[in-house]
Amino acid sequence: MTLLIAVIAAVIATVKWYTAKEDLKLGVLCFLYWGASLMWLVDAIFEYVELGPAYFSPEPADMLNDAFLGLSVVALGLVIWVVRLLILDPKGKLRKSFRKNNEPAKGAKENEAC
Repeated sequence: MTLLIAVIAAVIATVKWYTAKEDLKLGVLCFLYWGASLMWLVDAIFEYVELGPAYFSPEPADMLNDAFLGLSVVALGLVIWVVRLLILDPKGKLRKSFRKNNEPAKGAKENEAC
């Protein structure tokens, strides 16, 4: 289930990155999700070697745990991407916001002599 969720997230991020008109730095998100997908593919291969055909009939509780793990990783990937996006600030919106807050009020004298 984790592999399926990670692959779906990777495909969605890749399609969005490929079709995006704006530079939202989605390449990092694609790498995060494709990396997670590759990791879980290797995990699935080793688990299949260990369990054999029983790998394809998991218990419902195991599937639920895997689904929560997959959704948690997708959420963590989004958090990492958003933090990186805020740090890089490609459109300069945060810089403009901070400058606007630090400017003196209109009509106020900047250097008053006492």
